[in-house]
Amino acid sequence: MPLEPLSQKEIEDRLAELPGWSLEGDRIARSYRLGSHFAATAMVVHIAQVQEELDHHSDLTLGYNTVSLTVNTHSVGGAVTELDFELARRVEELAPGHGAG
Repeated sequence: MPLEPLSQKEIEDRLAELPGWSLEGDRIARSYRLGSHFAATAMVVHIAQVQEELDHHSDLTLGYNTVSLTVNTHSVGGAVTELDFELARRVEELAPGHGAG
């Protein structure tokens, strides 16, 4: 089944289920603060693994003790799709294991 852009209402409903995530322009976004640079780096590697599994990649930024993601789906003109929310949910699942808050 081909990916379809989500409506504004669908995006808002899904964001309500993902505290910390927000709509920034045409992307969903989240930043995490971690206890150290090493912890942040480990989380980036873990996110990269999930992105490879999903074959869907975010813009991922590593700071000293922060990790930030923004994501949309390029294949549907840069709109937000269910695949973006699947990636967000997977990142939310792994974040506590890295001490991310």
